[in-house]
Amino acid sequence: MNLLAISGMPCWLIPILVGLISAILGYLLGRLLGGGNDSSDDIDVDVYKNRISKLEADLEACKASKKSTFNGGNSSGSAVSSFAAGAASGSAATVAFDAAGAKAAFGKKIKQDDLTVVEGIGPKIKELFHNHDVTTWSGLADCSVDKCQEVLNSGGKRFEIHKPGTWPEQARLAAEGKWQELKDWQDKLDGGR
Repeated sequence: MNLLAISGMPCWLIPILVGLISAILGYLLGRLLGGGNDSSDDIDVDVYKNRISKLEADLEACKASKKSTFNGGNSSGSAVSSFAAGAASGSAATVAFDAAGAKAAFGKKIKQDDLTVVEGIGPKIKELFHNHDVTTWSGLADCSVDKCQEVLNSGGKRFEIHKPGTWPEQARLAAEGKWQELKDWQDKLDGGR
């Protein structure tokens, strides 16, 4: 009797039904078996959400500054002076960047305020610090070890294993231009520890 029901169907309908059933089963099996692999994507999404919200806040501040400038206000001068006051409040003595001295000590070209000079900080961790408005060596030198760990924790589990105990002090040496002292110390360190 089932044979009669199938034989009465048009021949093009059977492959469509088989394909549809296979697609549904494939989708369900994929969701069931592959559901645990999204944790690294969640970390990346959080990093980008933080970055987007920071950029949106910067955009709003820029719009407000532009609006008050066109309305006759002088907020740009106060913004510059508040930025300078914030930069001057740091405890690390910043000296003029000596690219030649840095290259002589490290044997490679060093960019000013590149946080990856600090042993244990790579490009992804540098991006986490930039998302938390720590973009200079003196800014990192002013951070406590707890603040550094907080920044790492914001990146998720894969960043929690890093130990930032020496990072502020390394950043202070870089900000002060003590390249040979920093290089000698880093030769003794193991991954920033």
